Amino acid sequence: MTTHLALLRGINVSGHNMMKMDALKTMLENIGFQNVRTYLQSGNVFIDSEEDASKVGFMIKQEIFKVFGHEVPVVVISKDDLESCFSNNPFLKEKDADIKKLYVAFVSTALKKENINDLKISQFKPDEASIDENRIFIKYAVGAGKTRFDQKYIEKKLNVTATIRNWNTVTNLLNMYSE
Repeated sequence: MTTHLALLRGINVSGHNMMKMDALKTMLENIGFQNVRTYLQSGNVFIDSEEDASKVGFMIKQEIFKVFGHEVPVVVISKDDLESCFSNNPFLKEKDADIKKLYVAFVSTALKKENINDLKISQFKPDEASIDENRIFIKYAVGAGKTRFDQKYIEKKLNVTATIRNWNTVTNLLNMYSE
């Protein structure tokens, strides 16, 4: 049995794709997932399953559409993915790093370091980004709500599914893996 973390994109945001976490939890238990736990209302769900990550993501996406009628992209990550955020985030190594400005975009497929060129991040200065496999580390100069360098832009430029979490959430999700 493996513990997976499913990151659901775009639920309970600005009145769109609304679903209660209790209903989501029950739905996931009804399709066979065990030890289902949620964090916040924004779609962070831990589940235990014998299935691999891609099958878990497919099952969740399919069942959400069937039960709630929402088309919700899902990125499934492991504890190792979260641990890599801490060891590989270049912005954490900066002196006086402001974690309130740090975010991680989790993407559906592994990227190469060269893909950073495809993002054309220089047009979003002073925002910064760095690619590490299936993660894009982001440092927003002003804030996530005041930039065009967002999940939609990342998905369009790299042809991937992406979902972004702030550093506080990433930290708390890693702590939850140990519970």
